[in-house]
Amino acid sequence: MRAVVFDQYGEPAQVREVPDPHPPEHGVVVRVEATGLCRSDWHGWQGHDPDITLPHVPGHELAGTVEAVGTRVSAWHPGDRVTVPFVCACGTCPTCKAGDHQICERQTQPGFTHWGSFAQYVALDHADVNLVAVPQDMAFSTAASLGCRFATAFRAVVQQGRLAAGEWVAVHGCGGVGLSAVMIAAASGARVVAVDVSPGALALARKFGATECVDASGAKDTAAVVRELTGGGAHLSLDALGSPVTCAASVNSLRRRGRHVQVGLLPSPDGTTPVPMARAIALELELLGSHGMAAHTYPAMLELVRAGVLRPDLLVTSTITLDATPEALAAMGTSPGAGVTVIEPWS
Repeated sequence: MRAVVFDQYGEPAQVREVPDPHPPEHGVVVRVEATGLCRSDWHGWQGHDPDITLPHVPGHELAGTVEAVGTRVSAWHPGDRVTVPFVCACGTCPTCKAGDHQICERQTQPGFTHWGSFAQYVALDHADVNLVAVPQDMAFSTAASLGCRFATAFRAVVQQGRLAAGEWVAVHGCGGVGLSAVMIAAASGARVVAVDVSPGALALARKFGATECVDASGAKDTAAVVRELTGGGAHLSLDALGSPVTCAASVNSLRRRGRHVQVGLLPSPDGTTPVPMARAIALELELLGSHGMAAHTYPAMLELVRAGVLRPDLLVTSTITLDATPEALAAMGTSPGAGVTVIEPWS
């Protein structure tokens, strides 16, 4: 099969022929019809993820058809249309037994713990636990965005963030996750303030329901602007980018007893990130992490998509070929981009 491969961190990736994967006994091989290009893939390429072994094929948000099944798989068959969360849970550890598959103690992640979906085929573990059926009327390009950015945003806003209609929500960083969060929060009846340095990203945020937009490139203190626009601060604020600046701005954007949800990754040389904890203590803020969404919780989100309340298809702003992927991956370091870029490996 053809796949995007990098042999050294930060060095240009290449498209080349590699061996086809085989399904584990509890897993499947999926023919990848569409896969998203995510900033997490860029972090992996840069060497920020300790699970990656070189050479490596990135890619973790995907949709396609089941090509082959392992001997212990009972619920899925060749030809089934599927997607999958980026966290593939084991289904049997104590955390999974409690329903928290997204933080499984023995999780695997395509594109990180093993070769991923920037390829024509990808192997996935524990299929009966992790696969999600893609409706016949849903495009694979739309379904591919669900496994990471859209489902992650849904859980961050609805489940972790406990958003209530009428609340103010601040979204810091309007890439794929951030725009998804804007759409989900607005559809839930919230008033949304979108914060980004890109006019294009802010224009999309307004299109997807943002009430107010803040250009962070021209604001000395974005948190102060958010507090002014919201009459004292957001009830819920998300760092959807993942940087010390956006993390601090998100916390500082909150009103008393507000809730900060960290969605964007925060890699650092020593594994720590400065957080304005004095404000968290004084205002009794909640600081929460959000790490994907378990497959068994997809039905509520999919029903809102089916009903047209949520439109993840509108977030797909560009489609590229596998051959164009190495250059697009490298470009994410300087320009993360707004919206969702989808790769179609067979085009």
